[in-house]
Amino acid sequence: MLWGTKVRLGSQLRSIAFATLLTAAGPLSAQTLGSPAPDFSLKTLAGGTASLSDYTGRPVFINFWASWCTPCRGEMSDIIAAYDAHKDQHLQVLAINLTDQERMKDVRKFVEALQLPFPVLLDEKGKVRKRYALHGVPTSLFIDAQGLVRLVNPGPITSETIQRGLAEILPER
Repeated sequence: MLWGTKVRLGSQLRSIAFATLLTAAGPLSAQTLGSPAPDFSLKTLAGGTASLSDYTGRPVFINFWASWCTPCRGEMSDIIAAYDAHKDQHLQVLAINLTDQERMKDVRKFVEALQLPFPVLLDEKGKVRKRYALHGVPTSLFIDAQGLVRLVNPGPITSETIQRGLAEILPER
């Protein structure tokens, strides 16, 4: 699949195979652990705008996803659980949708079905995806309160990897 084309993956099997292939591609080339996360500003599904710099001083967990991505749906319950468990530590989750590759009605349906409790950002032109040199979705990044990338997980994320990423960015209790 080319990033610039709108493609509908009708088969869950193709979606899983695609995510698996992209996971094997390796870490994000534009992100070096310990480097500053590139700032961005995107529209939110709620109608406002949000920038990464809005959360300076807070730990941030970014998840890039698409509604057609079966592994994205599968990992979202673990991401919601992590957010719920650590929001008292000022954890911010930003769910960035690859809006340039799907229909808004599918985005809304996904968000409503899973009742995402954190901001959903819309990468309508693929600029943030390109800036972060994404190889595919899902992809997750953990950014500490100083804005430094501490962990990058291309492909489906496990609850164990979420815990490892959170340990890198959350203040000790």
